Amino acid sequence: MEFCSNNPLRAIAQLDEKSIGYELIYTPEPILSVKDGVRILAIEAGQTAPTLILNSDSGFYAAIVSGARGKLDFKLLAKLLGCQRVELATKKDVQATIGFTPGQVPLTGHGLPCILDQMLLKYDFVYGGTGQGAVTLKIKPQALYAVNRVIAELHC
Repeated sequence: MEFCSNNPLRAIAQLDEKSIGYELIYTPEPILSVKDGVRILAIEAGQTAPTLILNSDSGFYAAIVSGARGKLDFKLLAKLLGCQRVELATKKDVQATIGFTPGQVPLTGHGLPCILDQMLLKYDFVYGGTGQGAVTLKIKPQALYAVNRVIAELHC
């Protein structure tokens, strides 16, 4: 399995390799929350697409979710993944697994199997991490299927 190993350029290179259109947005400060995304980028909360790293009894996963979703239902995620236990990975586990800290996890290039939130598909563009603190990726949500190994979907 190929991980980013704390190389933000790997996430962008993957988009270029697959000829997927995107835009990099340089912001005056890192976007660390849905509120930050709404305020700094002037977008809807649902367009923010944080990538959360999950730890389960069967390994690590990336969940790309809509900022409009609110709290995750970990019991539902466990059922979806066929696991007994699913929880947010610790900061230490995220760093050890993909080489990034929470808040800087890229939308792509992390190498983990993904759960993709279907709420994102109602937007023309979504905004998420690049692995660099003050750089945001703007991308069509359907492109996330091409650059991630989506193994499950969260439905509205």
